[in-house]
Amino acid sequence: MSSTDAARPGAAFGPEVYAARRERAAAHAREAGLTGLLVSPGPDLAYFTGYTPPETERLTLLAIPAEGTGTTGGASVVVPLLERGDLASAPGAEGLDVVTWRDGDDEHDAAARLLAADGSYAVSDATWALHVLGLQRALPGARLTAFSDAVPTLRAVKDAAEVERLAAAGAAADAAFADVLGVAFAGRRERGGAAGRGRGLRARGGGGGGGARGGDVAAALARFLRAHGHAQVAFTLVCSGPNGADPHHDASDRVIEPGDLVVLDFGGLRDGYGSDTSRTVLVAGGTDDALADQQREVYDVVRRAQQAGLDAVRPGATCQDVDRAARAVIVDAGYGEQFVHRTGHGIGTTTHEPPYMVEGEDRPIEPGMCFSVEPGVYLPGRFGVRIEDIVVAFPPDVPDGARRLNTSTHDLQTVR
Repeated sequence: MSSTDAARPGAAFGPEVYAARRERAAAHAREAGLTGLLVSPGPDLAYFTGYTPPETERLTLLAIPAEGTGTTGGASVVVPLLERGDLASAPGAEGLDVVTWRDGDDEHDAAARLLAADGSYAVSDATWALHVLGLQRALPGARLTAFSDAVPTLRAVKDAAEVERLAAAGAAADAAFADVLGVAFAGRRERGGAAGRGRGLRARGGGGGGGARGGDVAAALARFLRAHGHAQVAFTLVCSGPNGADPHHDASDRVIEPGDLVVLDFGGLRDGYGSDTSRTVLVAGGTDDALADQQREVYDVVRRAQQAGLDAVRPGATCQDVDRAARAVIVDAGYGEQFVHRTGHGIGTTTHEPPYMVEGEDRPIEPGMCFSVEPGVYLPGRFGVRIEDIVVAFPPDVPDGARRLNTSTHDLQTVR
């Protein structure tokens, strides 16, 4: 469920893959009535070129014209001269037109010379305001809009190779979950030391300490994710007892108690593609029978809602249909006010991206879209329950539905 703000490309694809992606991007731009796309460092640039430059104040910008020609789509890159060598070694740089600028030059003017003075461009959402404003100054007659407004599903449909990487990331997260079931939860802290609220790849990850013995649960999860191939751990939420009623509670120094429900939400990047899964476990030894009965009741409601969300992925369905189906189960059970977030989000080279499974998103679900299905119920002061899987829509083996990329059990697991 939690988001990340950075991406790394992982093992490279071939140059023909990046060229094909740029051609598809040009088609998206034409369909949106744009002159082109302007791509800045971050997940978009990595997706189209395999290049991940340092994110500094210096401008790097990929321009993909809507009416491009040839295998490169007529794309150009504006790059600082001192970083040209790094760009040349990127797996998707072949055939790109490269324009360099030196420190002291006006880099926005350098970019503007490649663009139409009165053009209409979509700009990567992650582009620094410094550069958006600089481009507006250099091109006062141009119209700039965000990717999320103009081409929101640019990276939403995954090809077979991308689905394979997402499936491998999901399997790794499942393996980490299996490992953490062997950790003694009772008497252990969610996370040792002070708890931070950051949600980016750099803000969490549990560090190297702890693990399955003598450490905290979040550190153990992080260690297991890395052991199963994650290059980066984006988040390890451990939400025990009443903390589980806060959907984005970051692991704290609370000591986990017998009888607690514990929401685990964890993931990151493996081979350049994301994992994101949530499971809720029960700590053995509780003595409050009434609480235990309610915990199991709510858990069953959420499990049925998660299945309903998956079942809603059918030919002709829209993104909001997934939310409606899952939410209806929870509303019918009397917990509608306690389901306080959307049902899902896309995943790819970042752990959060379009499409979003939420009311009002009437975009049709397309083959190859990968997204989470993660309903939850949160009872303030008591506990929370969330179950989350990543799914792929209409794969060849399930042409009229969705296939889970997480396969760990949905049965309520009891831990020590």
